[in-house]
Amino acid sequence: MTELKNPDNILEVIDKDDIYEKCLEKKKEGLRLSQICAAFIDDKLELSYSFMNDATYQFTTLRVVIDQDDEIYSVSEILPCAVFYENEMKELFGVKIKMINLDYNNKLYRINVETPFIPEDKREAARKAAAEAADKEASDDKKDETDSDKKEGK
Repeated sequence: MTELKNPDNILEVIDKDDIYEKCLEKKKEGLRLSQICAAFIDDKLELSYSFMNDATYQFTTLRVVIDQDDEIYSVSEILPCAVFYENEMKELFGVKIKMINLDYNNKLYRINVETPFIPEDKREAARKAAAEAADKEASDDKKDETDSDKKEGK
């Protein structure tokens, strides 16, 4: 009979600002990214990044709990396969992910509803938060241009 290799799985709850660094650590440890998923629980987004040790079959999951309007950085630079998971989380749950290497801009799936995995009554709040974030980003960009023009004496 084959020996069963299935040790206890590990769950680490981490801060959203630590996701990039923690994923890099797991990669350096030789762990393989096996999945990233999102869930909408208690008005928060729960993101799980699961890594597999192929020698021991042990899973380590990094869990991040964020508000709908929080932004996180993409890990696709260090884990290229994360591009598809991140695009999926962005499109289906409205997760705000900055700097995805290949951003499908909510065109990964052919769906008729924006963020279909968020309860309908929460979608409007998510849309407003996204619009405010986009306005802020545009305003910041314009301010940077103005500051640059002033330095150049224009």
